[in-house]
Amino acid sequence: MFKILEKTALNPTVTKMVVDAPLIAKKAEPGQFIIFRATEDGERVPLTIADFDREKGTVTIIFQIVGGATMELNTLEQGECIHDFVGPLGTPSHVEGLKKVCVVGGGVGCAIAYPIAKKLHSLGREVHSVVGFRNKDLLILEDEFRAASDKLVIMTDDGSYGEKGLVTAALERLITEGNEYDEVIAIGPLVMMKFVCAVTKKYGVKTVVSMNPIMIDGTGMCGGCRLTVGGETKFACVDGPDFDGHQVDFDEAMSRGSMYRDFEQKARDSFCNLMKKEVE
Repeated sequence: MFKILEKTALNPTVTKMVVDAPLIAKKAEPGQFIIFRATEDGERVPLTIADFDREKGTVTIIFQIVGGATMELNTLEQGECIHDFVGPLGTPSHVEGLKKVCVVGGGVGCAIAYPIAKKLHSLGREVHSVVGFRNKDLLILEDEFRAASDKLVIMTDDGSYGEKGLVTAALERLITEGNEYDEVIAIGPLVMMKFVCAVTKKYGVKTVVSMNPIMIDGTGMCGGCRLTVGGETKFACVDGPDFDGHQVDFDEAMSRGSMYRDFEQKARDSFCNLMKKEVE
């Protein structure tokens, strides 16, 4: 059992938990993930490690409350325990040899982007970060990104905070201003990563994307995270989750991802009905 040491609502739909998991914290690296089960009968779900503290033995997860499993996880409070918490899994993000990087995060994907920016900053690399949200109310990790970035650009779709527009516009501006990036690292919704890659391909900038959004079982057995990279079949959870964004078939990945929407809705409805009965 893994005790929840801290629980914080970052916005109405996103929660941060700091979990006592010393063995995982000892080995964790940016880009890796854990698999949790909130309860003994709960669903197994992968979540990216948002941060870790080796000395304190803690692992931080940040999750959006969108399905039955994350709704169940969010019912647990500080002092309670998560039944299963397994990791670290996946291949760590490669940061060797990089001197100047632009990290692009979208929405809750910023929770995955942040530890990479933090790692690069700790190594003395020049880090530019571009983060985007629909509006000011959904903004997360601003202070953390400021501390880990030499330059930070915040974008909101409605202009309620930072600059109005999409992360792709800010990224293209930074490139045309003369910033020569060794690599762009993009993490967020599939459609966002697709268009980030369209921008960087135009300028010949290497781009790495994290395919965490399509992972399900986290072991390569379910096939749910199967994708095509450079004409070859890969599995996000065991071959990634990081891939060369210019080689990823995003249209295929988005099409396959939409297949699970009905199942996700049923899981949400089932959990809501269960909670309603318990209240009654």
